[in-house]
Amino acid sequence: MKILIIEDNKDILANIADYLEADGYIVDCAQDGLSGLHLAVSQQFDLIILDILLPGIDGFQLCKRLRNEAKIETPIIMLTAKDGLNDRLEGLKSGADDYLVKPFALSELGARIKAVYRRASGRREHILKIGSLSYDLDALEVRRGSILIKMNPIGLKLLEILMKKSPSVVRRNILEEYIWGDNLPDSDSLRTHMHQLRNSIDKSFDDEPLLQTVHGIGYRLSVPSLQL
Repeated sequence: MKILIIEDNKDILANIADYLEADGYIVDCAQDGLSGLHLAVSQQFDLIILDILLPGIDGFQLCKRLRNEAKIETPIIMLTAKDGLNDRLEGLKSGADDYLVKPFALSELGARIKAVYRRASGRREHILKIGSLSYDLDALEVRRGSILIKMNPIGLKLLEILMKKSPSVVRRNILEEYIWGDNLPDSDSLRTHMHQLRNSIDKSFDDEPLLQTVHGIGYRLSVPSLQL
């Protein structure tokens, strides 16, 4: 599991990161709201640990932007020294999945992480999501926001591998082998299918495009960075 920690206190950040890495998690860190926002929208994480009192933008604002603007549903656990009911309610209203008051035992944080991730995995099982784009692997349904998108079989296969590898670049030869195996077509069929895919998931929508061409290398799907 890959976890993003957004916490401005260096000692707390180091303690949490060391504890989680010792428990086998992959950890990335940010010490201010803007850096945390950039990481959260440009990379894929399984869970975010978010402090409320951050320089730049606070945790409440950051959480709302992730939920409302970037359409990111990654589970979020908020950390704060504020234990008032209004603060807890504000955290949950902004889109957090859980709320942990400082000081806390690292073992409790570990238990909260497992519980929140387990609940979120149950909700999103077999659904790939990049920003406002979602792909239900069981129903073979692709949506941009609430709009259902019709896709042909090759488009679905290309979308699946690009979403699973996001935000990494997938090389052309990998995509071609995934679609056609050893029976590669003579013409530049991949370019044609990628053009159709771009028209399906990007061209008809006002949202910023997700599909990017990395010239001479391949393609990737990623959420454009929010304006910071």
